[in-house]
Amino acid sequence: FKLVQAALSFGNLFSFLPDLCSKMTTVTLPADSNQAQGLAQYAIDFIGGKYGENIDESVWERIEQFHTDSVMCGVSALAMQTNAPSCLREEALTYPDPKGAKCFGSSVKVAPEKAVVANASAVREWDSNGTVFGYNPAIPGHTAGEFGHNDFYGVVVAAAQVTGDVCGKKALRAMICLDEIRGRLAEVFSLKSYKIDHVVHGAIASAAVYGALLGASAEQIESAIGMTVAHYVPFRAIRAGKQLSDSKGASAAISTEAAVLSMRRAMNGFVGPKDIFRNPEAIFRFFEPTTGTTASQDNIDITLGNKVRWGPGPSPFNIVLSHSGSDFAVCGMHFKLGLYEHQSAGALEGLIAALVNNPKLASGGAEGIDNINIVAYEPAFGIIGDPAKKDPKTRQSADHSMAFIVSRMLQKAIKMGGVPASNQEAWKALMLAPQDYGKEALFDPATRALMQKIDFAHGGPDFDAKYPDGIPTSIEITLKGGKTYSSGLVMYPPGHARNTSADLKDLLLTKNKMLGNIVFTEPASLEKFLKPLNAIKSLKPEEMQNIYSFDWDKKRYNPCIDGERPKGSAKL
Repeated sequence: FKLVQAALSFGNLFSFLPDLCSKMTTVTLPADSNQAQGLAQYAIDFIGGKYGENIDESVWERIEQFHTDSVMCGVSALAMQTNAPSCLREEALTYPDPKGAKCFGSSVKVAPEKAVVANASAVREWDSNGTVFGYNPAIPGHTAGEFGHNDFYGVVVAAAQVTGDVCGKKALRAMICLDEIRGRLAEVFSLKSYKIDHVVHGAIASAAVYGALLGASAEQIESAIGMTVAHYVPFRAIRAGKQLSDSKGASAAISTEAAVLSMRRAMNGFVGPKDIFRNPEAIFRFFEPTTGTTASQDNIDITLGNKVRWGPGPSPFNIVLSHSGSDFAVCGMHFKLGLYEHQSAGALEGLIAALVNNPKLASGGAEGIDNINIVAYEPAFGIIGDPAKKDPKTRQSADHSMAFIVSRMLQKAIKMGGVPASNQEAWKALMLAPQDYGKEALFDPATRALMQKIDFAHGGPDFDAKYPDGIPTSIEITLKGGKTYSSGLVMYPPGHARNTSADLKDLLLTKNKMLGNIVFTEPASLEKFLKPLNAIKSLKPEEMQNIYSFDWDKKRYNPCIDGERPKGSAKL
């Protein structure tokens, strides 16, 4: 990094710095360079194979796992008639385009941005796919801690289906690139600190990768990134309030639709704002000014008279991007082993440990439990531990309620009368499914009764300091009569990138089958669908055309998980 700074002192000759020596595995986009064009060139170079075959096998395996996980989340959400994914898929099918891309379970090509919005919405609906916390202390300045999710792989598949010349290995490389860009942006700029939704980073990455796959120039990709940031920034208003709406789950999809559309416009000649990261009126320098004032989340001088504030200056951060080796952003991302908000994973692991180590806890029934106390860190304590969320009335609110999530898993264990003798098998037996958040489950009296026994406590500075390296949580269950069962401190539960105790492949297989059985009536049909997903690296370009296809008319029938879908007032 010091070598990069030294190079800049000689006249700042380069806006995009390649490797300073052949042994380096990263490129750095300095704060005083055109980082939008730098991201564009990185995407073009990385996807184009400029850096050779130097990606560690563990990275290929991890990206394939995340992609398959996202697809199974998506197709199962559609099979259970969830509202936003169904609406957006139906909308997409009204935009036929023989040169476009395909929605899940369809053989008809539609406008690519419409396939992207439909598929991304389905992937995100359960809130059960990958998660990133934007924290890498090994790189200076990369500890901003922004959230994010692995919602964007459909952008790559759409590009593959549009061009017809992207093989599976190139598609996986593009997915690694997409996660690298959005993951590193999450490490350097915290959108949530300014009430901006985290999906902006994914939209920027989507524009860059979609453009690179379609053969756009760096300047065209820069335009698309500029349009995405200048025209389409979603605020966290979509998440405000006690009960969440479709907008929360569809936020990534809608932003990515805009990114792909912006890229298409740029390739047709539309010129968007240039050098958006150094633009003083774009979100980055607006909220973290680098000239004319001291950056502060509480007091930012935005007066028009402050001419220096609105003048030329660097972006607030450098961006370091990997191109070789094993230290890619995707390898620091986390899986959800079932349906739950990821910050509840520590409490779930603590609960499972308590159940496994104390068999009488489940067999004793809910009546024998007096109190459940969960100690957590911020932001988990303030978000999913919010007392207002002890009475969720929608599925989207329930999966962000620590009380509901923990109570639902405990209720499953009590109903079973016990759990398997190992944490691994207990996770598989108690894995939370979509049905655990359905209309009936949402108001299940036994689950609601357990929720009232739950208290939360903030672990204070000691717990907060351990996040986001881990998700420090403990759970203590007190029985009537005074006996207590304590989990101890949980830092890296199964699914967490730093967990080394669980058999991740086995747990993901269980999850994929659980979700796949919602869609497919026969095991053979599920295996047929999973096979190319699990072997995507070897697929030919023509095989990428149907990677998301299956016989929609033969899928398993499921009633709408939320009771019934809202009625539309007009046909599209």
